[in-house]
Amino acid sequence: MRFTDYILKRQGRVMKTIAIKSKTKKMPRTAEKTVHVSGGTGLKALFRKELADHLRSRRFLIILVLIYATCIASLYGALSGFSEAVENDSNFLFLKLYSTSGESIPSFMTFIALLGPFVGLTLGFDAINSERSSGTLNRLVAQPIYRDSIIIGKFLAGSAVITIMVFSMGILIGAVGMLSTGLVPQAEEIGRIFFFLLFTVVYIAFWLALSILFSVFCRHSATSALAVISLWIFFALFMSLIASIIANVIYPVDDYYNSMVNSVSNYTLTLNLNRISPYYLYSEAVSTIMSPSVRTVNVVTVSQLDGAISGYLSLGQSLLLVWPHLVALVAMMLIAFGGSYVGFMRQEIRSS
Repeated sequence: MRFTDYILKRQGRVMKTIAIKSKTKKMPRTAEKTVHVSGGTGLKALFRKELADHLRSRRFLIILVLIYATCIASLYGALSGFSEAVENDSNFLFLKLYSTSGESIPSFMTFIALLGPFVGLTLGFDAINSERSSGTLNRLVAQPIYRDSIIIGKFLAGSAVITIMVFSMGILIGAVGMLSTGLVPQAEEIGRIFFFLLFTVVYIAFWLALSILFSVFCRHSATSALAVISLWIFFALFMSLIASIIANVIYPVDDYYNSMVNSVSNYTLTLNLNRISPYYLYSEAVSTIMSPSVRTVNVVTVSQLDGAISGYLSLGQSLLLVWPHLVALVAMMLIAFGGSYVGFMRQEIRSS
């Protein structure tokens, strides 16, 4: 009896196992859904989000009002000194709207060289550390997007704002100048203005990348802002003074003999040291583009001037003179952004 009961129990267990397996076979398997998020989609969404945040912020409105106020002031100064500039040179008159200064008002080129870094640093000095301090950065990196899309999206959005602002100012000056003076720009003048605005975008984008770099490595926004402002003041005001001191120490020109022997070397060294500064690089490049009478950016000796014919360079020849400046500015911008990119990707982001 015990053996029979054991056999019956085993048969019952086997029958239950067969029934369960048959039910399992009949049940359809639910397909596992895997969500794939492409890097381009995440970057595009972050770019739109950052661009909308910039355009809707009060900071952007304040910058826009300040820049347009300086733009109108420089245009007023150019129009007030326009007749005197025409008497000195009656060629390429439309370019003088951008390069002519009034009695006490600098030109538009000078304003942009001085205030352009301010636009870049205000757009990027708190790009990363503000989100880290507010606790939104760890929630952002938790989303199904690539981590590098965050910093790339911030840089591209800031560059887009800079491009919109710079080209809108250039078009505004040209439109108001046409209505005020009745001048119609020639094709070469339009090309020179376009490359001038392009250099301006790259110049301000360098300061944007530099401010993002300090925003990555500095914990507080005030620290990163002060660091970028210090570099701005140093390159704009003190770099030329330091370059002159170094050149005078290496190649002194304190007496007649030294000035005759070392004057060319002194000037060449001063020029090369000044070109370390992005402010000087930009100023020299746009001055060459907007002034067709500039025929060289290096030292010119008396023997080289002997037999030279005065005239104006074409747009292509002017670009040949300044393409090293553009390459240097782009390289500085990429180095600054590359440093911020590597630093951001290697940082550990914890939830506070």
